[in-house]
Amino acid sequence: QAQLVESGGGLVQPGGSLRLSCVASGINMDDYAMGWFRQVPGSDHWRDGVACISPNNDKTFYEDFVKGRFTISRDKAKNTVYLEMNNLNPNDTSTYWCATTPGCYYYKEHQFTWGQGTRVTVSS
Repeated sequence: QAQLVESGGGLVQPGGSLRLSCVASGINMDDYAMGWFRQVPGSDHWRDGVACISPNNDKTFYEDFVKGRFTISRDKAKNTVYLEMNNLNPNDTSTYWCATTPGCYYYKEHQFTWGQGTRVTVSS
């Protein structure tokens, strides 16, 4: 049974950093593009895309609001994908989820398996 487990969330001050992890079990993460998502208040979407990494790690995609601040990466040996978040601001406060997806070009539209989420709070 495929399972994703996120961790690494917490309380951080504005300008601070966090690294989220998403560990997969029951699947080979290399077979999928991996996306990170968050819930944005007032958004039309259930969950908004944040970043995505292709199965071969050769392509990464970032939404405009995180470009230059967040970095997505994958450790194939650990079957884990990361989201390094720097220069955090209160607008980044949200629950963050990872998900397997068929490809980064449509990662926001199609997902297979979701994790349970990890909460990030940016506040002074």
